[in-house]
Amino acid sequence: MPTRTRFTLWRTLATAAVAALLAALLTPAAAQAAPRESRPVYSYAHAIREAVWVDTGLDGDGDGRTDRVAADIVRPSEPARQGRKVPVIMDASPYYSCCGRGNESQKKTYDAHGHVVQMPLFYDNFFVPRGYAFVGVDLAGTNRSDGCVDVGGRSDIRSAKAVIDWLNGRAKAYTSRTGGTRVKAGWTNGRTGMIGKSWDGTIANGVAATGVKGLKTIVPISAISSWYDYYFAKGAPLYDSGPDWLSDAVESDGARAHCAAVQRKLVDGAPRTGDWTGLWTERDYVKDAAKVRASVFLVHGLQDLNVRTKHFGQWWDTLAAHGVERKIWLSQTGHVDPFDYRRAGWVDTLHRWFDHELLGYDNGIDREPMADIERHPDQWVTTKVWPPRDTRTTTLLPAAGTQAGVGTLGLRRGTGTETFTDNPALSETDWAARIGTSTPEKAGFVTRPLTRDLRLSGSSKVTVTATPTTSTAHLSAVLVDLGPDTIRDYADGAEGITTLTDRTCWGASTAGDSACFKATRAKTKAVDYTVFSRGWADLGNYASDGKGVPLTPGKAYTITLDLAATDHVVPKGHRLALIVAGTDKDLIDPPSSTPTLTLDLSRTAAKVPLVGGAPAFTRATSGASSAAPGATPLTGVHAPRTVQRVPRG
Repeated sequence: MPTRTRFTLWRTLATAAVAALLAALLTPAAAQAAPRESRPVYSYAHAIREAVWVDTGLDGDGDGRTDRVAADIVRPSEPARQGRKVPVIMDASPYYSCCGRGNESQKKTYDAHGHVVQMPLFYDNFFVPRGYAFVGVDLAGTNRSDGCVDVGGRSDIRSAKAVIDWLNGRAKAYTSRTGGTRVKAGWTNGRTGMIGKSWDGTIANGVAATGVKGLKTIVPISAISSWYDYYFAKGAPLYDSGPDWLSDAVESDGARAHCAAVQRKLVDGAPRTGDWTGLWTERDYVKDAAKVRASVFLVHGLQDLNVRTKHFGQWWDTLAAHGVERKIWLSQTGHVDPFDYRRAGWVDTLHRWFDHELLGYDNGIDREPMADIERHPDQWVTTKVWPPRDTRTTTLLPAAGTQAGVGTLGLRRGTGTETFTDNPALSETDWAARIGTSTPEKAGFVTRPLTRDLRLSGSSKVTVTATPTTSTAHLSAVLVDLGPDTIRDYADGAEGITTLTDRTCWGASTAGDSACFKATRAKTKAVDYTVFSRGWADLGNYASDGKGVPLTPGKAYTITLDLAATDHVVPKGHRLALIVAGTDKDLIDPPSSTPTLTLDLSRTAAKVPLVGGAPAFTRATSGASSAAPGATPLTGVHAPRTVQRVPRG
């Protein structure tokens, strides 16, 4: 990772120029009194609430007129009266009417004039009194907007980009959905920060990848970076449906009646073969990371089995390569908002981030450690940069042991083979629980007990050479920490939290919009092992990530599985394990046949991001006993459930 990039350098020079100008204009006393934190000095009760419909320039529903998307606005009244302009925090979502936002599934509510009464989540309650406007945008085809839902495509992204263009004087908006009365955003300076979880955060990623001027920062929480990777892993289907199902789930009744053609394009463009098509190219934001002008504060759960962690890993790495200013939080949870696992710290950090990025306050957040990582439930550590600078890709090699399917993992290349038969009824928890036992559905490889902690930070790859007995085969590879621990119970329905009945308040309230939300606490589980990184592939994609072909039984094929990004410490006394198997129940769909696969161990390897590299691995495994794990089944979280097909929360 470069220590200094042209983007970061530009921001530094720009900040220095502003600071110099302020120093020249202000008296010494005034300069010392420059604000470092926005304060709740404006009335939320008397905030201006209005709605505008922004012209996207598209006609997605084919009705002969360009689509308008609804943007509900809550902004302080005092700055406008004083002739001062305010920045904007924006959440563009398909969920404001169909499904709700946040842990309490809040929806927008309106008064008799069509002005928003309840805006979901705490953003307006907290930030409007501090001098920000909040804008909640209904994506095309949802709630009060025209158009059709195209699931991360051109219409989705233009829904939000058009609003930013309007905020910066480059697009048209109207006071109603069909009327001709224009309205301008004279109350804002155009400086916009986008935030949102899941699909909402995905839109923030996509809009940032357009390079739109005026978007200064994004805060994507558990967000998608490439929609192909939401539905497939190198051809292996992660769900039994495609984006057409998702579109139908969120689209308004009015849009659904006019959007059959768009639905058909979603079906035709996303074949269940897992082949890459033009539809996926349009919805791949990673390829356009070079266009990103905004800073990125990325948040993700390391056990998110809905928007899996490959999304943040590939987005983060590509943003880093292009010098984008970044910050990251990684929790032990699943698909959970930080407001529900680290509430006070989250509100404080988000407040300081927006103050710095949108108001220009020099509050020091840009000089703090880049990464916050939850190492144990409610126990956080920081890292100056992420991944740490001394992280090195290290090749670990599997070797046969004294029992079939119970091998070793080290730095020396193994010989021989291991054989397993796909069993779609079993999952990664079944494999890990019996890592020390020869079972027919998996091949496991385990290090010696560690004499020192071993930290993996980043994304791994596992290359396997396998010979199938049938014309179709799916593969899974998982990394496991073998040893006792207490972790967040990410496999529970709430994915690592328990929602309580008491409430905590974050900002100002009105009769129709409370700033008080149900409190939470960590839901934990004592385990004997932790699966902390996963990857999947269709072996038929051996020659191309984007196109699969039938296999020839009895022929060996080599393929590389991309394992999800992680940051995990395998403690002293624990073991690191690699498991290779077939279908990971409820995390990928099975193939059409039931293959037996033979692994060539001399051509199978895991490349993992070790802090300290190979020397750290050597030190951690030297002098330790090499005895294999016992045959007694280990306890972990329950098997992953069928993951919801809607990226929301």
